[in-house]
Amino acid sequence: MKRIILTLVLAIATVAAASAQNYMVVNSEKVFKSIEAYNNALESIDALAAEYQQKVDAKFADVEKLYNNYMQVRATLSDAARQEREATILDAEAKATKYQESLFGSNGELMKKRLELIQPIQAQVFAVIEAISQQNGFDLVIDIASNPTVLYYSSKVDYTEKVIEALK
Repeated sequence: MKRIILTLVLAIATVAAASAQNYMVVNSEKVFKSIEAYNNALESIDALAAEYQQKVDAKFADVEKLYNNYMQVRATLSDAARQEREATILDAEAKATKYQESLFGSNGELMKKRLELIQPIQAQVFAVIEAISQQNGFDLVIDIASNPTVLYYSSKVDYTEKVIEALK
C-alpha cells in the first residue's frame, strides 16, 4: 500500500514539475540590434559621450597647465602665494571632477539622454515579449543574452525571431 501511495505521489510530482517548466528563451541583444531606432540611439549616445569626454579632457588639461605652471615658479613664490596657487589648483580640479560627474555620473546628462532614447524602445520590446509569452501561455522568459550560465536550450523554446517579427 505504501508503495502505491509513494508511486502515485511521485507521478503527481513529476507531472507538476513538467507542467511548471513552461518557458521561452529570447536573445534580447539580437532583438535590440535588429531595431534601427535602437542602433541610431546608441550611435547618438556614443557621439554625445565623445563630445562630453573632449570637454572633460579640456577641463583637466587646464588643471594640468595650472599645476605645471605652478611647479615651474614654485621655488620663487612666498608661502602665502604657494598656498593660494595650490588652493586654486585644487579648486579647479574639484570643479573639473564635479563637471565630469554632471556629464557621466549616474544622474548625469549622458544617463538622462540614454534613458530618454533607449527606455521607450526597451518598453516596446518588453511589451512584445510579454504579449508573446501570454499568448503562448509561458510563465517564464529567459534572456540568453544576459545569462551566460545557460549551457543549452532547444530552438523550440527560442522566440527571438518571433519577437523581432512582432516589432516590425
